[in-house]
Amino acid sequence: MTPNPTLTKGAPRDDVLRLRTLILIRWAAITGQIVTLFAADQIYQVGLPLGLCFMVVGASVIVNLLLMFLFPENTMLTDRQVFFMLAFDLAQLVLLLWLTGGLTNPFVLLIVAPVTISATALSTRATLVLGGAAVASVSGLAVTHLPLTLQGVPFTLPALFAFGFWLAVVIGIVFLGIYARRVAGEIHTMQDALLATQMALARAQKLTDLGGVVAAAAHELGTPLATIKLVSTELIDELDDDPDLQADARLIREQAERCREILRSMGRAGKDDLHLRQAPLEALLREAAEPHMARGKTVDFLLLPPEEDDIAPTVLRQPEIIHGLRNLIQNAVDFADGQVWVEAEWTPAQLTLRIIDDGPGYPPQMIGRIGEPFMRSRRSSADLAARPEYEGMGLGLFIAKTLLERTGAELTFDNAARTSADNPRKGAIVEVIWPMDRISAGRGALGHNPVND
Repeated sequence: MTPNPTLTKGAPRDDVLRLRTLILIRWAAITGQIVTLFAADQIYQVGLPLGLCFMVVGASVIVNLLLMFLFPENTMLTDRQVFFMLAFDLAQLVLLLWLTGGLTNPFVLLIVAPVTISATALSTRATLVLGGAAVASVSGLAVTHLPLTLQGVPFTLPALFAFGFWLAVVIGIVFLGIYARRVAGEIHTMQDALLATQMALARAQKLTDLGGVVAAAAHELGTPLATIKLVSTELIDELDDDPDLQADARLIREQAERCREILRSMGRAGKDDLHLRQAPLEALLREAAEPHMARGKTVDFLLLPPEEDDIAPTVLRQPEIIHGLRNLIQNAVDFADGQVWVEAEWTPAQLTLRIIDDGPGYPPQMIGRIGEPFMRSRRSSADLAARPEYEGMGLGLFIAKTLLERTGAELTFDNAARTSADNPRKGAIVEVIWPMDRISAGRGALGHNPVND
């Protein structure tokens, strides 16, 4: 499967945040700033340049009001727009801190807020720029600021404490920025990968539904076409004295018969028959592997019954199962040197499939992360030379794992045990295990086919 380019990791996002969200956050900040300024002045008698402080707060109020009147609240902001809004908030906060004691102001911790929001919503580049500006601003506040006065007495901190506050804020900016960026990246990655999974499954479901529509059309149009054929045959018999009209009637009959044949062949391909919802195990495996059978690699199917004369089970033919197994087989064929084995064994309680190849196997350090979306690893020069067109992101394995787990399967990724130097089964191995009651179609009667309304 080729993922949608807009879903790849690190792709720019055109709609990052709603304007209303940032406006509400800014109103909360403005309210807190006003309350803090009044409390510091009236309750604790802290000497502050209130006029300048309220001018700085007023700038935020004016910007918020302009945004509310000029743009709808449900406006989706781009990465660049959110960056400039956060940059303004950072500049406003730094100026307010400069007026109120710099690092001696305990609210200097709030300077990490714009960086954290940027790390959550914006690109890495924007976050680095905003984080660098925040660190530079904190460093500037440590050097220059208007001093605080408590009841007319200047308030200063010992040099060691001042350095400790500066270091704590800088570490907070860096740590919270990286932490928020990592968590947000995981969330965005999972959302994008799940969307790709849903798109793949929806495509398979649409193809299945289309088959039902074709079958219904073939059934419904069969009667009128038969009527046209019957009437045209009668006209041919009655128009012996008019060769031109008789030729037209014969043409009508031929075209009606042609339409019936076309619909009959389409109906056979897409008939919504309950037989198509289940299949013998080997037939299902071959259907899943069929697109990759002619890619220059040998794909062997091995059925390992618990007893010699035991018959392979009939299993559910679900789009999730076919698409998931197809992605696993595709991955094995991509990395195999020349051969892939698809093994199946079963008991009354469970069905086990193993997909093994003779390739290099999974990198040992990546086995624990296989199945995660957009998982990249540095490729060796030999691998690049062997498969220059391959750009693995882990999305195919993630889709396969997600789809198969929805059907009740458990997946295990490992490297095949190498019992001897000439053992061809030396590559990757994927083991898929279903409880038999989740995948078996049973051996009872199928019932009636659904009637299309």
